[in-house]
Amino acid sequence: MKKWLALVAMAVTVAVAGNALAHGAKSKHGGIVQSASDLGFELVNKDGKATLYVEDHGKPVSTAGATGKLTVLNGAEKTEVALEPAGENTLVTKDEAKLVKGTKAIAAVTLADKKTVNVRFSVK
Repeated sequence: MKKWLALVAMAVTVAVAGNALAHGAKSKHGGIVQSASDLGFELVNKDGKATLYVEDHGKPVSTAGATGKLTVLNGAEKTEVALEPAGENTLVTKDEAKLVKGTKAIAAVTLADKKTVNVRFSVK
């Protein structure tokens, strides 16, 4: 009886833990979602260039006046590209940003209010 109770307790724990992990931020644009400094960031690969969306609890954060840099790491290859405002809550790269499986990317964004945020992404 005790073994059976222990088994049931373990099964319930595993089921609850799985549900807790499944409640992360959802991708709105088909990209990779990460959080940093109470803001949500989504990195999207569009036509070989990177687009970064910025939100605060699901609400768009203005990127007017923001600046940024995206550092892209592909194995030993390191590329840095500027991020520029392009819309309500987006920053884009004008140069190519190679985002492929295994890529690590770090976005350093300074918003108009001078708040600087660094956020890391891993392409899977």
